[in-house]
Amino acid sequence: MQKASAATRDVDAAIRYVVRGEKATFYAGDREKSHWPGEDHTVTIHDIRAGKDRLAFDRNGFVVLDEPSPVSDFDDPAGLESYSRYCEATVQRLTGAAKVVSFGVIRRTSATGTHGHNQPATGAHVDYGGKTVADFTRQILPAEEADERLAKRHMLFNVWRPLATVESAPFTLCDASTVRREDLFPSEIVGGLGGMDFSLWGFNLAYRPDHRWCWLPYQQPEEMMVFKLFDTDADAVQFTAHTSFAPPDVPDDARPRESIELRTIAYFD
Repeated sequence: MQKASAATRDVDAAIRYVVRGEKATFYAGDREKSHWPGEDHTVTIHDIRAGKDRLAFDRNGFVVLDEPSPVSDFDDPAGLESYSRYCEATVQRLTGAAKVVSFGVIRRTSATGTHGHNQPATGAHVDYGGKTVADFTRQILPAEEADERLAKRHMLFNVWRPLATVESAPFTLCDASTVRREDLFPSEIVGGLGGMDFSLWGFNLAYRPDHRWCWLPYQQPEEMMVFKLFDTDADAVQFTAHTSFAPPDVPDDARPRESIELRTIAYFD
């Protein structure tokens, strides 16, 4: 098993962007039906391990925590429920939110034969925007409470963790301070998560040369990323785009990537 190296490892690699001005329609369970008009751009992806303690939501849109998972058996429904509560508590601790709820837990792997819904994403995107945050709020919370929460500031975060050392299809984040609102174009996920009967709405990222991409080579299971996707404060740093990518010189026998993620909505008084 590979281990994280102390040596800095910036790499040049291709990122799949959406064609500027194009809307994408994505079928998570049947990717061949999807309309994702993309174009590849080679960018430098920066190794941030040495400076990960200096990251901040209001500066970069994401943080990296060194926290081993409190759950080891992710096949156990009770374990997944416990992990969801842990992620909610983590976001509440990091943000000071009055309340945090979660949804959309997904385990992903790049192993051959994996169902499309559970494969790593291969294009730069921001999961969801305000409409979908509101839709899930009204699905999760009682109607009166949902209206009260949505009338105040709220944010959407993704909590992402590898389940084993990442040797292939690593995860990369775009520093949100380098993303402009005009770089984002609508994305519709038809059928939502796990065959929902309503679409989810987010964004895909169009290329701009000053985007700053970041990664952790051979990312470890205790290196958990928490990143902001949406904030009702329009002036706040948000829209942390992300995707998997193919770094150079990945050996043929590299293990498939395994990861778990879920979204959390943080509500403020």
